Amino acid sequence: MGKESYRITGTVDRELMVDQIRKAARQFAMQYFHFCKTLYERYGKEAAKDIVRQTVHELALDRSEQIRTISLAKGKKADSVSDFMSDIDLPFEGWIAEWGEDHCPYAEVWRKYFDEYPWFKEFALFYCDVIDTSTIENYSKCLSHRITQNVMVEGTSCEREYFESDDVKEGRYTYGS
Repeated sequence: MGKESYRITGTVDRELMVDQIRKAARQFAMQYFHFCKTLYERYGKEAAKDIVRQTVHELALDRSEQIRTISLAKGKKADSVSDFMSDIDLPFEGWIAEWGEDHCPYAEVWRKYFDEYPWFKEFALFYCDVIDTSTIENYSKCLSHRITQNVMVEGTSCEREYFESDDVKEGRYTYGS
């Protein structure tokens, strides 16, 4: 019996849904921390950053190609933030804006590691920048992105801006090609 023949029925309470999404996100956040920690301890900070950057960039390329394929199949140009956001693969129901600095389950987990592992703060911020920048660059083939506020550093929300990039249009991405 495959998933094609299994029909999901019924409704789920929103509180339960949010809790389940955040549990999965917390597990991912912990996995990312331990992946970084293992690399940091084995290879040192700079080598670990290079491995993590490459890994996260490749993840972003994989994700963005899948999202782009969906958008193009729907007849979209896949060259705008609105096209990207309409087909993005993130479970936004688990990110609750009203929770301020804890709106992001990754940040909620990662900040707990900062005192004992101060080097990890850079890796945590690095993840957000590499994944978000690389994803929009590869998806759109014309836009780049920068984070203007991140709850791991300050504020109660993560803010970003998107902009056209000649480098991206020529196939040169911020974190790799």
